Amino acid sequence: MRKAAGRRSRAPHAGVRRMTPRPMRLPADLPLVHRRSAASGTHARILAVVARIPPGRVATYGGVAARAGLGGQARLVGYALHALPEGSPLPWHRVLGAAGRLSLMRLDPDAGLRQRLRLEREGVRFDGRGRVDLARYGWPRAPRAKRAQAD
Repeated sequence: MRKAAGRRSRAPHAGVRRMTPRPMRLPADLPLVHRRSAASGTHARILAVVARIPPGRVATYGGVAARAGLGGQARLVGYALHALPEGSPLPWHRVLGAAGRLSLMRLDPDAGLRQRLRLEREGVRFDGRGRVDLARYGWPRAPRAKRAQAD
């Protein structure tokens, strides 16, 4: 097959600058079993971000992916959290679906209820539709607009 005249053949990613994320260290108190399962590097970056979410705050799968240098790969965050063993000390319950939804509720109602109870114990409140207000409880907290000072 001949190429059309005047068209150049380009590799699918030619000209695209690839950003290499900076390496993230795992938290020192992360048990050895998690360190071994996170050996891929990608999971290690995800788990390091999840470990930094403070109590009373939540992040979305997409937000965790972006902070781990994996923008657009929210499902990968779900896979990494799903691979955690039962009883993990990592705050997996602080990661929610887009728009503040409990994504576990559809997959496993018991796990979704456990996630909701843990968040409520930390002071996170849900609206009537079972969603968390990300503007209020999201991590990192959105910067507040500065008030104009009256002279």
